[in-house]
Amino acid sequence: MAIAEDAAGGPAEHAAESHRKPPGSVKFFYSVGQVVESGYLAANGFVFFYYTAVLGLSGALVGLALGISMCLDAFFDPFIGSWSDSVRSRFGRRLPVMLAGAPLTFVTLGLLFAPPPALAPLMLFLWLTLLKMGVRAFASMFNIPYFTLGGEMSDDYVERARIVSYRLLGGILATVLITWIAFTFFFTGEAGLQRREAYPAFGWTVAALILVGALASCAGIWRYAATLPRPLTPATPMLPRLGTEMREIFGNPSFRVLFFSMLIFSSSAGLNAALNNHTFVFVWKLPAGTIQLISYALLLGITAGIPITPLLLRRMEKKTAMLLGFALVIVPWMVLPTLRALGVFAPTGAEALPWLILTTLVVGVGTGLIFIALPSMMADAADEHEFMFGERREGLYFSGLGFAGKAAGGLGTMLGGFALDLMSFPRHVGAQVGAVISEDMVHRLILAWGFIPATLSVIGALVFLPYAIGRARQEEISAFLRRKRADDVSAGRSS
Repeated sequence: MAIAEDAAGGPAEHAAESHRKPPGSVKFFYSVGQVVESGYLAANGFVFFYYTAVLGLSGALVGLALGISMCLDAFFDPFIGSWSDSVRSRFGRRLPVMLAGAPLTFVTLGLLFAPPPALAPLMLFLWLTLLKMGVRAFASMFNIPYFTLGGEMSDDYVERARIVSYRLLGGILATVLITWIAFTFFFTGEAGLQRREAYPAFGWTVAALILVGALASCAGIWRYAATLPRPLTPATPMLPRLGTEMREIFGNPSFRVLFFSMLIFSSSAGLNAALNNHTFVFVWKLPAGTIQLISYALLLGITAGIPITPLLLRRMEKKTAMLLGFALVIVPWMVLPTLRALGVFAPTGAEALPWLILTTLVVGVGTGLIFIALPSMMADAADEHEFMFGERREGLYFSGLGFAGKAAGGLGTMLGGFALDLMSFPRHVGAQVGAVISEDMVHRLILAWGFIPATLSVIGALVFLPYAIGRARQEEISAFLRRKRADDVSAGRSS
């Protein structure tokens, strides 16, 4: 594979001589783009409660709608990844696709929260399905090349983790802002999350923040993105090559391990998140204004993981940091819910808040370790792919990571919807401020919220165990690829 000269006309072998490291300003603007994924996920946490508890749609139908949208992701994400791999432009390979996805995400996310009034259940189900499909597809058009670009910005083992840390910090700030806006301006008073009339304006507000952040990110990083190594050869048609490319990436054991472990973990996190608001309102009986404190605790924990992870990676392998993250998530998810289900510890309101904050804080630290280490490992696996097969497939690798990550809003939320129907959760309580559910229902809800996600995460950790790219292996691959690119440039000049 030939590597191009940079946009300023300098030889590409400069990138082969040393590790690429973007300046701080580029990493800052790159981090702003995380508002698309984080905004989508923050909004998604309200969608499930809105359609089930507020609009009264069956949990099974909501789960089915989200499952259908996830199947669409499974079909289209590889096309988006391959498309962004094949783009040839003066802005590089990724930005044109990102710029196409941002405004379409704005439109579909706003409409998702604004269904026409008095829709029959079937029509409401169709509205949710179609708009959810649109949001996921168009957000992928931005997120997949965006994630891929983060892996391309540097080929250094630790620097890649720093770039992910910047991105994750940007996402935390975006989530804090959206959560604060939600509970300060929209879901206020005694009704809180049960205020039906507040959801449309909230949806359009989040959509606008996503659009502004996406455009600002693209404006801030395009010059650096244009200098990154890229193929000189013309792109081949997508459909004929996609089957071969998919066989290649699933032929790499490192990709398979990362993809399936992330898929399982994100599904467990999605199940937990889908039932958060139901549990906070009907089990822990938190006032609406205090629910945001739980979200802030999660984000504070993830924030703590941002400086911790690069420091840990100086002393340990990414695999070890990832397994530590799994442990910090699994244990809290098991302890407090199990104690509540057994009736050993059953605080409510203000008494429950400190324990929920502590539990969520620890989960946040573990989540931060996972969400920083795993994308960095996927970039290492993409390098290994070029080492094994002679071609770069970063777009497909990060489309796999993006799809697995979005299982939080798809498969996990679908499981939450079916869980509500299986436990016969009463649909009418969402319209009743201060409604009380039976203790038997509390037990079912709390186990589905905590113990089951913890069990799924244990399975995800076991799937991850065979991962084998350590520091020495990555440095060996990186050195080989730098030499190969320099040789490609020399051969191109001599010809």
